Amino acid sequence: MTIGVLVVDDQALVRGAFRVLVDSAPDLEVLGEASNGAEALELVRATRPDVVLMDVRMPVMDGIEATGHILAEPGQASPRILILTTFDLDEYVYAALRAGASGFMLKDTPPEELLSAIRVVAGGDALLAPSVTRRLIAEFATQHTRATPTAAFLTLTEREREVFGLVARGRSNQELGEELYISAATAKTHVSRILMKLDARDRAQLVVIAYETGFIVPG
Repeated sequence: MTIGVLVVDDQALVRGAFRVLVDSAPDLEVLGEASNGAEALELVRATRPDVVLMDVRMPVMDGIEATGHILAEPGQASPRILILTTFDLDEYVYAALRAGASGFMLKDTPPEELLSAIRVVAGGDALLAPSVTRRLIAEFATQHTRATPTAAFLTLTEREREVFGLVARGRSNQELGEELYISAATAKTHVSRILMKLDARDRAQLVVIAYETGFIVPG
């Protein structure tokens, strides 16, 4: 099955380069290009992409606002949003994840890694560049207020809490299996149940929830 991709960037040359790269993969296809968030919102409605490659800083409507609007669209399955930025210290990292982005990569990421990232988020997993993860944790470390855990936390089993903590620290299903001596399939099942119980979209939102509530403490 071909993964449909929408490319959103205010620079035509950048959009063109991403189009050529994405279309070079046999399982990926660019469905359209947008130069700002407002255009992206309209194209998402028209083309129904699986993944949106979203720039952050754009005129008219930036990538953060566009992400929030796209994921709030009623009546259709939302695409996965993969945020692309030039700077690993982008101040919008946290805001993007709060808005529901499934991944955050740097624009200078090697081509094969970017193509792999598109496949990862299309498959329902979250993906954060290591430098971005460090930035995110630093952001949480400077926060003095914590959200109150909801009643949903009480529904997590002891094993699910253990899995939740490891997911928040960036472990993959394979790594979860190795650390907890369970199969990757069983780990995936635990993660799916946690997502459902905490009403989270994907792993990226689990990371946000874990740090916001103090379930995981930076460091």
